[in-house]
Amino acid sequence: MTASDAHRAIDAVWRIESARLIAGLARVVRDVGLAEELAQDALVAALEQWPESGVPRNPGAWLMATAKHRAIDLLRRQERFQRKLTELGHELETGQGAAPDPSAVAESALDGDIEDDLLRLVFTACHPVLSTEAQVALTLRLLGGLTTGEIARAFLVPEPTVAQRIVRAKRTLAEAHVPFEVPRGPELAARLSSVLGVVYLVFNEGYAATAGDDWMRPALCEEALRLGRILAELAPKEPEVHGLVGLMEIQASRSRARTGPSGEPILLLDQERSRWDQLLIRRGLAALERAEALGGALGPYALQAAIAACHARARTPEETDWVRIAVLYGALVQLTPSPVVELNRAVAVAMAFGPAAGLELVDALAGEPSLTGYHLLPSVRGDLLVKLGRLDEARAELERAASLTRNGRERALLLERVAACRQASAAAGSAAADAAR
Repeated sequence: MTASDAHRAIDAVWRIESARLIAGLARVVRDVGLAEELAQDALVAALEQWPESGVPRNPGAWLMATAKHRAIDLLRRQERFQRKLTELGHELETGQGAAPDPSAVAESALDGDIEDDLLRLVFTACHPVLSTEAQVALTLRLLGGLTTGEIARAFLVPEPTVAQRIVRAKRTLAEAHVPFEVPRGPELAARLSSVLGVVYLVFNEGYAATAGDDWMRPALCEEALRLGRILAELAPKEPEVHGLVGLMEIQASRSRARTGPSGEPILLLDQERSRWDQLLIRRGLAALERAEALGGALGPYALQAAIAACHARARTPEETDWVRIAVLYGALVQLTPSPVVELNRAVAVAMAFGPAAGLELVDALAGEPSLTGYHLLPSVRGDLLVKLGRLDEARAELERAASLTRNGRERALLLERVAACRQASAAAGSAAADAAR
């Protein structure tokens, strides 16, 4: 095996195994930063040895065994090892039996339930003591196995900024003595909501990039889907986990149809539905069914998945059940009141009952402070005005939307619509002049 082949294999293994490795180590050393350092040490050992010895038959087990030995050596050298002996070997206090072998104690501590460890790592990385930006960066680093550079490129921020966020996040967790555990009782629901929010934020940034020259960043969508699927396996009885997975699967199914040959955006109603990924749609619908089967009222993610399912089931745009979508958005507004959700409901109402009905709802949001700089408000209003034939007003709204968006592809699309409005308005004016003559 050549060195380059070995390095490619190591990169692939690291992306798959790093989260489990860090999770297992963090349970013992109780320090996410230290656990990552130990895992990185094992990675360095692989980089040194595998090009010569070849990739082991079970590379994940090799990395874990190497990291275990590093952890044992570290615990031997530090005073904390004595505290660990006290916690894990009460025989020392009671005099029952001989003192345990240090290696055996650490080895036993590291031999836990990998799935439980991963769930603990998820909740630790998304702990509310951290800012949302820090939670996202740490989650992608620890659970996604992304490098600092990859995270920086994905979110279009400087690499030193991401590195600083990760360092500060690990320091904050250590200084706050955040327990490496899954919360229980009422705290679980609140913390789970935070975890799901982080995963969906990552997905949304990939699905509709807020800035830059790309309409989508597929790698972020794929990473969020992977994290969501892991969560669904770790928390199979939580309906909102399945709801989120269902939502992401169905939305991701449209990826190939959302951009044209040059990367230009293609909106939902203009997409070639034969290009939608039917496997992802089936997986998404199955996840939604699992959420519904668990009983109780649907949560925010399951409701959004149900909305996405209405689109997925329609073979053509004309077959879309817009009335049901409007009803589902109404339920979502009741559950999580938000001007953005209200705006989405207005679009559904316009499709179900006509543009005038939708425009009335949009105009009611005009004074909403949180939507002042939100480009989709004038974009939606402009689209409805076009349908009502109020072309000059529509052009002004679309120009405003173009000035507000930070995504280059979206700006170009909006300016095309501005030009179309201008052309249609000129044509209408010419026709009126001809009629007057």
